[in-house]
Amino acid sequence: MFYVVQNLLKMKKNIAVVYGGDSSEFVISVKSSINVFQSIDPAKYNVWKVQMKGLEWVVFENDEPFTPIDKGDFSFIRNGKRVNFDFAYITIHGTPGEDGKLQGYLDMVKIPYSTCGVYSSALTFNKYFCSNYLRNFNVPMAKSVRLFKGDHADADQLIAELGLPLFVKPNAGGSSFGVTKVKEKDQLLDALKHAMTESADILIEQFIDGKEFTCGLVKLSDQELIFPVTEVIPQNEFFDFEAKYTAGKTDEITPARISPELTQKVQQLSSRIYDLCDCSGIVRIDYILKDNEFYFLEVNTTPGMTSTSFVPQQIAAMDRKLGDVLGMIIEDKLK
Repeated sequence: MFYVVQNLLKMKKNIAVVYGGDSSEFVISVKSSINVFQSIDPAKYNVWKVQMKGLEWVVFENDEPFTPIDKGDFSFIRNGKRVNFDFAYITIHGTPGEDGKLQGYLDMVKIPYSTCGVYSSALTFNKYFCSNYLRNFNVPMAKSVRLFKGDHADADQLIAELGLPLFVKPNAGGSSFGVTKVKEKDQLLDALKHAMTESADILIEQFIDGKEFTCGLVKLSDQELIFPVTEVIPQNEFFDFEAKYTAGKTDEITPARISPELTQKVQQLSSRIYDLCDCSGIVRIDYILKDNEFYFLEVNTTPGMTSTSFVPQQIAAMDRKLGDVLGMIIEDKLK
């Protein structure tokens, strides 16, 4: 019996839950990794936590740093033996796990992973590029202007083009870090400086006065799961960092209180955007609803996976377990 158990353990695939990263979203990634790690079935897989921060890639065991990753092949040494990963579940929000850099590395060492590929990740991470690409397919969205550090910002011209209020946000980033809702002209300069602390380029975006909704989905080789839509009602001015991660600051209603027709409309739009951007793995797409039209905000290719995040809520609303969906993704990618 001992040898049978040992052989079964050897047969189990080694799964790396990769988290951390080099952006302000590090702390959110840590929380996401905990929920993902706990949800992947340990009876089916050997699950390991891998924290990445800069050039420090470390395997954790029992919540303690255990041993470094060999970057030559994304493996590590345990009890004198090399452990090779069969799959990487990426829960890094921001660079390098959401912008395609980590995906490129994993492609080179031939390890399958949970997210979009290099090109899709790079496209969707850059809000300006993604929005302008999707405009070609008549996806509704707000008007925006892109600025780089050092560019001259003409407040009067920007307001004439986009109106007030407007949003200033980092072009590359998430969790609403660096985002400001500008109501008055004299607030604009400080908002630009604030956004520049998170990204080398920023977006000044037209304000769409409506309600926020978000829709998660995943497409596998033999099926697709389009999750129930969530209605987002922040108590703050908008869905900022505090509203996202402070208990009681936002009402999140799943399924959303919209008609079946509007639900189908946003789910179909999400499916279309998923395909247009060549997405893979679990993706969440955010919108503003105004006058029965869903205005695209952004694609999240490594969405939050904490126990209270939208995607786990939506999966629960389908009467499914998160671990089952993660297992489906892992098995599909390992084919």
